[in-house]
Amino acid sequence: MSSWGGVNDGRPRFGPSDLLLPGLVDDVALNCLALASRSDYTSLSCINTKFNGIIKSGCLYGLRKQMGIVEHWVYLVCDLRGWEVFDPVRKKWMTLPRMPCDECFNHADKESLAVGSELLVFGREFLDFAIWKYSLICHSWVKCQGMNRPRCLFGSSSLGSISVVAGGSDKHGNVLQSAELYDCSSGTWEMLPSMHTPRRLCSGFFMDGKFYVIGGMLNPAVPLTCGEEYDLQTKKWRKIEDMYPFANGATQAPPLVAVVDNQLYAIEHLTNMVKKYDKLKKTWDVLGRLPVRADLANGWGLAFKACGEELLVVGGQRGPEGEGIVLNSWCPKSGVNNGTLDWKVLGVKEHVGVFVYNCAVMGC
Repeated sequence: MSSWGGVNDGRPRFGPSDLLLPGLVDDVALNCLALASRSDYTSLSCINTKFNGIIKSGCLYGLRKQMGIVEHWVYLVCDLRGWEVFDPVRKKWMTLPRMPCDECFNHADKESLAVGSELLVFGREFLDFAIWKYSLICHSWVKCQGMNRPRCLFGSSSLGSISVVAGGSDKHGNVLQSAELYDCSSGTWEMLPSMHTPRRLCSGFFMDGKFYVIGGMLNPAVPLTCGEEYDLQTKKWRKIEDMYPFANGATQAPPLVAVVDNQLYAIEHLTNMVKKYDKLKKTWDVLGRLPVRADLANGWGLAFKACGEELLVVGGQRGPEGEGIVLNSWCPKSGVNNGTLDWKVLGVKEHVGVFVYNCAVMGC
């Protein structure tokens, strides 16, 4: 259908003498733009006001989703200078605008989560918890609506435009068993049924369309080996005994877990080994060794994420050139060769220390 008539589907429209690309109706031109790399959006927006309006409208992200086009970018913080972004395809580093938070939030421990085209950063301001939100479309930070029960040290994960957070501690140190769902399309939080067991320092993930939380501590002296599964359809929790037998202590990092192709992987930081969960046997199988050490700081300062069809490990190293952060990836489909995983270096960020404070992967 021509671009200057017909059904209004919400996309920007231009007349026949005012086309985005000469010789192409705007629907076809939009499809061409959707195929362009997200790294090129800044340059494309400078071509003219029409291109700039298309990029800033955000409609390309919806179109890319319809076309099944996804690029995974890695967002991380390695020092107080702020958030960096890495495009694994173009091997390109970019810097986000500085977050307009107060100094308390800037220096306090933080947690992060990518959902839809947003990056949520959870931390603490002078009086209470706060959430700052970076919009990929607007390329700016705004204060996000707070949770119904503000918390830290929770388990969390995203699925499309929603994310779930579960457990954690409130500002008084009480361990929580409540859970909430965030919808980035409305920017609102909704309370979910509570888990069977309170827990903090836990980790969350989606697998087979369900949300799971594993590991963590019931209190400073009692680690948890059980997991819990939340069914978004029935809105019920199911407890799974001994789902995560590598009980973590109060000084250890939450479980380092990632899901690729609906298969769960974890890092056992004491041995620096990658393991895979067998959903039928409910056991963990050793696959191979990490490309960096996770045992030096009890699992802290290291990121283990799913990045499309690959597992991503982001960690520090010291070498002749100084300190830096290395991004290593391994594709499970490539298999295991005699107990060895074929890790490939995706990128290196030099002169930023060796500790990864926050890391999230956004696919758009």
